[in-house]
Amino acid sequence: MKKLNTKIMAFASSSSAISSVANVFRDGSYTTMLQTVDQSSTSTIYPSPPPKPLLIALPCVAGEFPVLILLHGYLLYNSFYSQLMQHVASHGFIVLAPQLYEMAGPDSTDEIKSTAAITNWLSEGLQGFLPANVRPNLSKLGLAGHSRGGKTAFGLALRKAATKLKFSALIGIDPVDGMDKGKQTPPPVLTYIPHSFDLDMGVMVIGSGLGEVKRNPLFPPCAPKGVNHEDFFNECRKPACYFVVKNYGHLDMLDDETKGIRGKATYCLCKNGKCREPMRSFVGGIVVAFLKAYLGGDSSHLMAVRDGHEAAPVELQTVQFLE
Repeated sequence: MKKLNTKIMAFASSSSAISSVANVFRDGSYTTMLQTVDQSSTSTIYPSPPPKPLLIALPCVAGEFPVLILLHGYLLYNSFYSQLMQHVASHGFIVLAPQLYEMAGPDSTDEIKSTAAITNWLSEGLQGFLPANVRPNLSKLGLAGHSRGGKTAFGLALRKAATKLKFSALIGIDPVDGMDKGKQTPPPVLTYIPHSFDLDMGVMVIGSGLGEVKRNPLFPPCAPKGVNHEDFFNECRKPACYFVVKNYGHLDMLDDETKGIRGKATYCLCKNGKCREPMRSFVGGIVVAFLKAYLGGDSSHLMAVRDGHEAAPVELQTVQFLE
């Protein structure tokens, strides 16, 4: 049997305890670490590796923590989300980001099936790749996805593939269902029937104000109107919430520095804001607030942001709740 093949990637810490709702937009009180688990990895406890390579962000203290699966956007690497993942993990969550593919065509069916396979693997395999004193609470499981990963997350939540575990929270981070209305990529998720999504869980949709704006005449917008966050939220039923961030773009929640050819492309393909940190801090914070509400039973953070009692690090052009 091979030795556990996990690689410690980075650390982030915060010495201050969470004392107010505003802190959801800053690092939480847990020191965190990132580790990778690939498909050649085995452990002495569970010999089964994950169906896809994983990047895992987790607190560096003993305890039992809710779990969030985060799906990357089209042709992006899971490592591009490492700062966002650590932000969420620092508030007491285990965040897993699979690398669903290296290259992909327009059809996301295989990504939905792969995410289902990863979900089904969690109960048998995840603990073996975590420190012994860090335990995943799989009864508190959330699913999130960015861009095409948002479409994939909604597709799985709409039961286009079967899972053994039940999700309690669904998050679309600037989700996209194709090139335009009538040009959805398979399998289509949007039906254009208001409140048609049959989802037995809380849902949050986060949109970027600049996502539907072209960066230049050579490229289409990264989150085209007709297949973007607005359309996803229109099909949600209560309970659901919706935040649209003004003056920030489709890729502004990624790491400050994304390397390689694909990493460099993230700076030039989409209309972007001035810098990524404010948008990433907002996305991380509102994800934490939403998960605390729907996985932890504490809605105070989410309600305070909704009611404007705590200022977000960005300007919001839309805040809407279905209750």
